[in-house]
Amino acid sequence: MPTAAPTVEQHFAGKDPSVREIYDRLLAEIGKLGEFAEDPKKTSIHLNRRTAFAGVATRKSLLVLTLKASHDLRSPRVKKHEQASANRWHLEVPLSSPKDVDAEVAGWLKAAYEISG
Repeated sequence: MPTAAPTVEQHFAGKDPSVREIYDRLLAEIGKLGEFAEDPKKTSIHLNRRTAFAGVATRKSLLVLTLKASHDLRSPRVKKHEQASANRWHLEVPLSSPKDVDAEVAGWLKAAYEISG
């Protein structure tokens, strides 16, 4: 028997309330850019325009944002740099507070959103 598709809400079960607040803040920033869709998977939530431009993995007290980028970002906030192809990077940024969704992260989201259109 197939299992039910995961829901966004299931990703926040048993997590600190701040994790949902961080996610809601991310969605608010992305909403300023245009239309997008939440696509919950087993281990993360993909945020899609035409293609996925970001992914969110929830942890007990933080959220790991994975961004699509056209180049590597040298920032102490980026904890993992993975080159997916010649012109595509996947960058992981841990966010532990809604305040972490600041102008810098908003700029990264905008760039990711634009390359996924």
